[in-house]
Amino acid sequence: MNVYDFDQTIFEPDSSYAFVLYCLRHYPRAVSRALPRAGLMGALRLLKLRDTRALKEEVFSFLPLLDDVDRIVEEFWAENISGVSAWYLAQKQEDDLILSASPAFLLQPVADWLGVRLIATPMDKHTGKIIGKNCHDYEKVTRFYAAFPNVRPARFYSDSLSDAPMARIAEEAFLVKHGECLPWPL
Repeated sequence: MNVYDFDQTIFEPDSSYAFVLYCLRHYPRAVSRALPRAGLMGALRLLKLRDTRALKEEVFSFLPLLDDVDRIVEEFWAENISGVSAWYLAQKQEDDLILSASPAFLLQPVADWLGVRLIATPMDKHTGKIIGKNCHDYEKVTRFYAAFPNVRPARFYSDSLSDAPMARIAEEAFLVKHGECLPWPL
């Protein structure tokens, strides 16, 4: 089994960022209500006074103001599916797994389209609240082993060194930079 981070690994740009911008264009009144607090939370995150979970929940706090999140997500992917990298599509296998910190409700349609499995951050699409933990850093390993006990990924791909815990458990790991897969740095 090969395991892939999603954002900026097999999809450009970051899907959460792209989704918020998409919603800002199509539902500006809803998103603009969340922007001031999200900006403040982003600044607090940079100062390490808030965690990523709090920032992510604030960014997605506009979700309750949308009338049909599932439809909007489908429309978003219809417009953005071309962001899935050609290098990934050329090597995609049926048993691939996407393992991402992005919200599961946002990535499930693209995982279904690709015909692969998904483990991502569980977020209530009606409230923007994360259910459990953000699927990031060592939490990715925890979630992976919860779903696939005693399995070792053949290959792991990510754009971020924060995914080192997953890279350590894979037989091979690759750092992806602008579609180029480089051996994981030791």
